[in-house]
Amino acid sequence: MQIQDLPYPDPGVPDARSGPRFLWWLGRNQLGGQLASLAWGLLHFLSVSALPFCVGLAVQAVVDRSGARLALTGGLLLLCGVGVALGDTMLHRTAVTNWITAAARVQQLLARRTAGLGSALTRRVAAGEVVAVSTGDVEKIGWFVEAVSRFTAAALTVVAVCVGLVVYQPALGVVVAAGVPVLALAVLPMLPRATRRADVQREKAGRATELASDTVAGLRVLRGIGGEELFLKRYRRASQEVRSAAVRSARMWSLISAVQVLLPGLLMIAVVWRGVELAHEGRITVGELVTVYSAVMLLTYPLRHFEEIAMAYSFARPSARRAARVLSLERATESGGSRGACVPDGDLYDPRTGLLAPAGRFTAVVCGDPDAAGILAERLGGHPAEQGVSVLLGGVPLDELPLDSARTAVLVQDKDPVLLSGSLRDLFDVPSSGAVGAREALAAAQCGDVLDALVQGAPTAGDPMDARITERGRSLSGGQRQRLALARSLLTDPPVLVLDEPTSAVDSHTEARIAEGIRSLRAGRTTVVFTSSPLLLDLAERVVLVHEGEVAAVGLHRELVHGEPRYRAVVTRETDAEPAAPGAPDDLTALQDLDGMDDMDELEGIEESA
Repeated sequence: MQIQDLPYPDPGVPDARSGPRFLWWLGRNQLGGQLASLAWGLLHFLSVSALPFCVGLAVQAVVDRSGARLALTGGLLLLCGVGVALGDTMLHRTAVTNWITAAARVQQLLARRTAGLGSALTRRVAAGEVVAVSTGDVEKIGWFVEAVSRFTAAALTVVAVCVGLVVYQPALGVVVAAGVPVLALAVLPMLPRATRRADVQREKAGRATELASDTVAGLRVLRGIGGEELFLKRYRRASQEVRSAAVRSARMWSLISAVQVLLPGLLMIAVVWRGVELAHEGRITVGELVTVYSAVMLLTYPLRHFEEIAMAYSFARPSARRAARVLSLERATESGGSRGACVPDGDLYDPRTGLLAPAGRFTAVVCGDPDAAGILAERLGGHPAEQGVSVLLGGVPLDELPLDSARTAVLVQDKDPVLLSGSLRDLFDVPSSGAVGAREALAAAQCGDVLDALVQGAPTAGDPMDARITERGRSLSGGQRQRLALARSLLTDPPVLVLDEPTSAVDSHTEARIAEGIRSLRAGRTTVVFTSSPLLLDLAERVVLVHEGEVAAVGLHRELVHGEPRYRAVVTRETDAEPAAPGAPDDLTALQDLDGMDDMDELEGIEESA
């Protein structure tokens, strides 16, 4: 796999049982790149290690006044120089390729898992952890994967040099061969402590990232309740803990580096001491002494890769563990794909609650618990939070459909839809049936003032569709974001549309017009709306009350308001201590008389300024 061939057509099925197993799986899937990097690494390191032998031959040729041997040595040095340059260039090229392709494979796997889990992901893993895995952790994993081949080449080179020195000059070669394993293994007792400190640093950094992500996501709310400074203090404290952990980790790694500088120096002193004695005794020549000394000096270069691989693994192991934890997450009920890719049609039925949404009708669902409503909405879309009986569409379990087919059949818009940054045209560039145009969807969602606001914020945009939306739509109010998300869902025009509180952030007049727009645009299509708004409930063709996880009543809004106390308590916010007075106007009439703000966020702004 080359960089130009990315992304992978199929990144494969990862071994996510543990972090080390995941790293091993990545290495096996890049065997070709690893072998190429190993080959070029051997060429580079062996060429570097051959330089001392050439220098020794050249010195001895000068001592012996042999011009032929000096010329031959010059040719060998030139050959080694070519090997060093070519090997280093290609080693860097293949190593970077391995790093990028490994990181790309992990990112593709994370993207597929995120898409497969949908909204269930953030209920099981913190959003900050997902961000940390897909950014910093991917780099650490890629670093270790590409470092493995370079370390292997360096280790083989060290073995080859030791064997060569023993054969070339046994008296000194034995000293080197005995000392090099000590150099390589001396840092092993320090690695567990260094790894633990690195783990602590990564965990604290992950928590700080999660805290920062959650703080930024909820900054608007924090400002409203005066909690901004509190959370900033928490982040400062978390960042200082990360700094302290990083310093402690760096101290340990600096100690390891110092040991790897000190011990080769001691070995070099021992070799020179013994070599001088042998030279005085006439047992070795000057050229041989220079060769052994130069070889020991250059051995520090491949030996540095022992420290690098240890550091890379200590950082990659917790990163791989986090990545494996995310990749091991499964949907509560995985789509078996046992049926074809055709999209079924018919009634939407949830056996667990008994909720039935007839095909082609506008069904409203009332739940006293907003969290229960969100969970039920996700179940209807084929994203259950826990194992259970599958929702049926036209008698076909959604779990038996391929994931793409299930999502084509049922679209769920949750309470907090996300708007990605880009132009409005990009926002509406979604798969759709083509039966509904962007203008129709925007009109049905009452987005006229939203378009005006976008044009005012981007004077150079002649067409409102070219106006840009900031990250997560932060430049828009909550009601404006909600209406744009609704327009996007209406544009998609799925066979079944499930909306969870689609008008909770708009005023009553806008809500009434949106209710009419939804009913008109979705005529003949299955629509399920979770709401407690009388304006939406009054326009629904069928209203279902779900109480304590089961369907408690079915009918029309006006029938249920007068005949079902539990329904009336949810819709009218009536309490046991304050029953509705006989003859009092129902909540629908009261809401229709309101003359509210444009949306709830403007009301919040007035409260904040007050």
